[in-house]
Amino acid sequence: MPFSDLGLSPKVLEAVDAAGYTTPTPIQEQAIPHVMAGKDVLGIAQTGTGKTASFTLPMITRLERGRARARMPRTLILEPTRELAAQVEESFDKYGKNHKLSVALLIGGLSFGDQDAKLTKGVDVLIATPGRLLDHFERGRLLLTGIEVLVIDEADRMLDMGFIPDIERICKLIPPSRQTLFFSATMPPEIQRLVSQFLRDPVKIEVARASTTNASIKQKLVPTRSEAAAKRDTLRELIRNAADFKNAIIFCNRKRDVTIVHRSLQRHGFNAVTIHGDLDQRARMAALDAFKTGEASLLVASDVAARGLDIPDVSHVLNFDVPIHPEDYVHRIGRTGRAGKTGTAFTLVSSADRKALGAIEKVIGNALEWQDGGLENLSAAAEEDDTKPARSSSRRKSGGGRAGKAKPSEKPEAPARQEAPARQEAAAPRAVPAKPAEHDAGGVPFGQSDQVPAFLLRPVRLAKA
Repeated sequence: MPFSDLGLSPKVLEAVDAAGYTTPTPIQEQAIPHVMAGKDVLGIAQTGTGKTASFTLPMITRLERGRARARMPRTLILEPTRELAAQVEESFDKYGKNHKLSVALLIGGLSFGDQDAKLTKGVDVLIATPGRLLDHFERGRLLLTGIEVLVIDEADRMLDMGFIPDIERICKLIPPSRQTLFFSATMPPEIQRLVSQFLRDPVKIEVARASTTNASIKQKLVPTRSEAAAKRDTLRELIRNAADFKNAIIFCNRKRDVTIVHRSLQRHGFNAVTIHGDLDQRARMAALDAFKTGEASLLVASDVAARGLDIPDVSHVLNFDVPIHPEDYVHRIGRTGRAGKTGTAFTLVSSADRKALGAIEKVIGNALEWQDGGLENLSAAAEEDDTKPARSSSRRKSGGGRAGKAKPSEKPEAPARQEAPARQEAAAPRAVPAKPAEHDAGGVPFGQSDQVPAFLLRPVRLAKA
């Protein structure tokens, strides 16, 4: 079915044709007619299947009629992250180039004054993250009584980020006569409750089973040792030897590890940029632009980049860490193999990741394939982890410090203490008395280590009755 059969306006069809699209994706083909008819829609689809266009195209067609008033936007789109909000704004710029629609972006990291100036002029489309939207509302700079269409995008990510209470509050501020469009890749129980609370007889569109992966993505598990330095060695070797490698997004579970992996790759000559939640908005957008334009071939990211970001032609996704939440695996690897293209996803797995890997395989409904000799290599890596001696982090044990190094056979002499005789009695374990006491029989306070300051061992003078 072509786009011309979906009921879109001639101006929108002209913009779609100029963008190079001829055939709608399944979610677009099924959702757009219902959105044009004014019905509430619940859309469930794999990431990368074109959910954004399934609501932007009919919204632009509907907004051709009418006019925005000051501080009263006509439509509202809620996104969980700044990057997703900025991406939706780009979609409106691309598909609405033949229209004179006013679009405002309310996200953190940008000036309140500039955002307020746009709201004062009146906006047809308001794209916002929940926190910044409520900030403007509480300042009295925004009215939500004129909202005709509400879009809640990436609802499962809203749940992960703790935005559900904000979403519930925002929905209660908007007229109940609105049209609500609800899109998510997964449907946990909390999201189902939200759907039943704020959608009226929604049309459910499910183009793929929830939490399934894209069939066009080749998925492989790569064995590695659990030590961080060994994992970085495996990662670099994987990048150098990957077939048909063009670029890659590398995901880490923690922001600290994102920084460490990024610096390691740069030291070894790789052109890499980084993105995570602690960076300011300009740095995050600059990193994304560098990766999109090909200036950088590697993007090291936290899960802030795992949901909904449409970066074309990503050839590989590399999971440096196995995701803690199994649903995140679906979103991470969905950054490749988009719009009908093929992609490859590698996940580094150590012996400590077996439980998390099992949870992922249970969610996606099939066992993931190992690289050649993967299971045997994983067992060998586990044995190497077990036999390698642990590194001591104590300077005192290793003889470090400013006072010089001690010989291996020597033990540092403990400093003489005036309370040494009394302290010797604390070596044997004691049972805790039924009633709390300030000191035990040896004069040592309960709950303290053997390094007790002298002033705590002084006798307590009780006042006379």
